[in-house]
Amino acid sequence: MDRRTFLKTAAGSGTIAAAPGLFAPALAQGAAKVLRFVPQANLANFDPIWGTTYVVRNAAALVYDTLYGVDANLKPQRQMVESEETSADGLVWTFKLRPNLKFHDGTPVLAKDVVMSLTRWSARDPMGLMLKGIQKELVAVDDRTFRWVLSKPYPKMLLALGKNNAPCTWIMPERIAKTDPFQQINEYVGSGPMKFARSEWVPGAKAVFERFADYVPRAEPASWLAGGKKMNFDRVEWIIIPDGATAAAALQSGEVDWVEQPLPDLVPLLRKNPNVNVDIADPLGNIGSFRMNHLHPPFNNVKVRRAVLMALDQEDYMRAVVGDDTSLWKRLPGFFTPGTELYSEEGGEVLKGPRNLEAAKKLLAESGYKGEPVTCVVAQDIPITKAQGDVTADLLKKIGMNVDFVATDWGTTIARRAQKTPPGQGGWNMFHTWHAGADCTNPAPYTAIRGSGEKAWFGWPDVPAIETEVTNWFEATSLDQEKAAISRLNKAALDNAIFAPTGFFLVNQAWRKNVSGIVKGPLPFHWGVTKS
Repeated sequence: MDRRTFLKTAAGSGTIAAAPGLFAPALAQGAAKVLRFVPQANLANFDPIWGTTYVVRNAAALVYDTLYGVDANLKPQRQMVESEETSADGLVWTFKLRPNLKFHDGTPVLAKDVVMSLTRWSARDPMGLMLKGIQKELVAVDDRTFRWVLSKPYPKMLLALGKNNAPCTWIMPERIAKTDPFQQINEYVGSGPMKFARSEWVPGAKAVFERFADYVPRAEPASWLAGGKKMNFDRVEWIIIPDGATAAAALQSGEVDWVEQPLPDLVPLLRKNPNVNVDIADPLGNIGSFRMNHLHPPFNNVKVRRAVLMALDQEDYMRAVVGDDTSLWKRLPGFFTPGTELYSEEGGEVLKGPRNLEAAKKLLAESGYKGEPVTCVVAQDIPITKAQGDVTADLLKKIGMNVDFVATDWGTTIARRAQKTPPGQGGWNMFHTWHAGADCTNPAPYTAIRGSGEKAWFGWPDVPAIETEVTNWFEATSLDQEKAAISRLNKAALDNAIFAPTGFFLVNQAWRKNVSGIVKGPLPFHWGVTKS
């Protein structure tokens, strides 16, 4: 009996139970002002600039604050900033911080902290790298004012400073921000609504956040990363539960309050529980990703990458990820979020229609592939990555590839995907992930779509045609020009198989009915949540 069959059988009988005593340490806290949350992955590291995973970004949103924050309309709003001025020629930006901002260590937030934080961020983030490329000066003018002088206008400045995709412009003390951006920090001090209780952090088991008494939220209503981040809990405990059945049992028994991504097979069981709510986590959904390494054989050959696109059946992936509910997924012959204004299917024919395994095999033979091992690094502790990996192992074997399947955990995947060494020397050929739809509405936050070579996201695709269209989009002065650039970009990305989209899908979240204030969005917003 496979796992999915077992879960369906157990759900039907209502027999899923948590391990006795598993949550006793959490329950011992006892206070009503504790929120117990099960994140979608383990918080294995906590440097929000070095690490780009969603779980790190989500934890960082509690601990750090940003200069601006995108709201539910994907518009950047002032957050740490009180005001901004732009010169008539668009080359000089002057920002003033809100008064009385304070870090968790008791020191004031000063402009010099912001300057160093932006310097570290701009070395890692695609939009930051664009700004760094046209930067003439980034300096603190006084304690609350900093100035950014550019050599050419950058109209999307506020989006860069407020976007929700990692790495965000998290502000930290100057002494910490001086850390090499390609090395991890080991001190986690922000100015956000919660402090990180490092002494209680047990990677793989628990991460704890405590209310920051000196945090002064904005007066505006909270909206995603914008507005007043009012916390109603003294503690937020992230309980790491890799096994979905155990997480579901803990939610039903009241041992945890909120599960970010319940197993799809167990959603029907959770819906039947009178004490549990289940709903879509984010209407903008997610885009599955089969990420290929462009540096090493065989995926350094575009013919091999296109053979994968020709053979890949998105329905296989989507049913593996979200189950048999067809309302939760759709095919995606492109890279941008369906239903948004820049969505395009230009060049998407390779992903449409019946799959052609024979044509894929022929193209693979033409590429010169000689049966070399293809190292597939697949995290087993996240259902989304495990499900995709199982489909991929079967797919690659069908088209004649020699699969070296490396079953590991997400923390190890994160570390290994950063390695540029050959697969046989600790590197990799492919891994699976997914991208939040909110990150895929345009090229600004869409790290994975870039083709900037050594500066690109993991896999390091070097596709000048993509970068040309990214520039055209940034410089567009009308929506029609933006749409035209995105259509050309979508085609270039598919022609070059920058990565293989495995489909568009929605996921559910689940929470106890005595919890209110849960917001739909690209990350779990803890502010505004209450528990009776």
